[in-house]
Amino acid sequence: MSRVVAVESVLPGHGYAQEVITEVVGPLVAPDPARTALLRRLHAGAGVRRRHLVLPLEEYAGLHSLGATNAVFVRESAVLAEEASRRALAAAGLEPGDVDHVFATSVTGVAAPSLDVLLSERIGLRSGVRRTPSFGLGCAGGAGGLARVHDHLRGRPGDVALLVSVELCSLTLQHGDDSTANMVASGLFGDGAAAVVVVGATHPLAQPRSADLAAGRQRRTARVVDTRSVLYPGTTAALGWEVRDTGFAIVLSAGLPDLLRAHLRADVKDLLAEHDVTLSEVPTWVVHAGGPRVIDAVRDALGLSEDAVGESRASLADAGNLSSASVLDVLARTLARSAAPPGSLAVLMAFGPGVSCELVLLQLEGR
Repeated sequence: MSRVVAVESVLPGHGYAQEVITEVVGPLVAPDPARTALLRRLHAGAGVRRRHLVLPLEEYAGLHSLGATNAVFVRESAVLAEEASRRALAAAGLEPGDVDHVFATSVTGVAAPSLDVLLSERIGLRSGVRRTPSFGLGCAGGAGGLARVHDHLRGRPGDVALLVSVELCSLTLQHGDDSTANMVASGLFGDGAAAVVVVGATHPLAQPRSADLAAGRQRRTARVVDTRSVLYPGTTAALGWEVRDTGFAIVLSAGLPDLLRAHLRADVKDLLAEHDVTLSEVPTWVVHAGGPRVIDAVRDALGLSEDAVGESRASLADAGNLSSASVLDVLARTLARSAAPPGSLAVLMAFGPGVSCELVLLQLEGR
């Protein structure tokens, strides 16, 4: 089994209370006072207290085209990717030159050379590093990326892999689009990045480090036990982007929570059954902070307690939905705070366009 040895999430420096964002963004999205009133209610009900933006709030009024927003993405995504990666590698006790494979995911901008190449230039990855850039997994990219990194390490068990997610959701703001989907998105999504260091089963870091154990400073880590990907037929119009001259306009169906209530329980049970485990035997749940209704749907579908989704609620409140970086932020919070016993299981999950569901079964270590 591959081992997650470090997870770090970072937020850009421009942080604002939700109410402040609403006051500035509301007139840009919904100039009609009647629609602005609905926008205010949607923002207030998003479960978000604060969000961080890649640009100062006042600069969003001047962004009107895909070219302008994507230029910001190319420039700023590399900065956040570097910070998250350096933090994660330092936490793992590794150098950039130790990385054998980098998997980079984002759905809020495009770059060629891709984000992994821009990152390599900034931190000095080896010229022979294997690279997998990904666009299109959406909010499922953090979970899907972890699964694909695990797949790679099964074939190359001595390798070090770096998973990097950067999402600058604020750059997808659509001016003058007062559709319910755009108003919801304008109050829900935040900007951020995350990096995860994963090592293969035969790498030295795949075993607890004796020095850390002797000093009593072992961090909580996790082994990847198994993964599962699910596509729900007939749902391609439920979630994703409509690419316009003005940028990426969100496609967001109100029926997504009902879809999860209908299917998620069976999907998770199928994954667990392969390991002779039941839902009640899993103490820890790492759930993508997709919004209050998404978290509610997961809780209800799996029969979880409110405490079981507490870290997801906290991530949503502190940063908003960070798209693919969201579930990795929840994972970082979980590893830092969980009191579950070593050897116990956790299920990590996220949902994206398709509609797709990405599941990762983890075994917690440390503490």
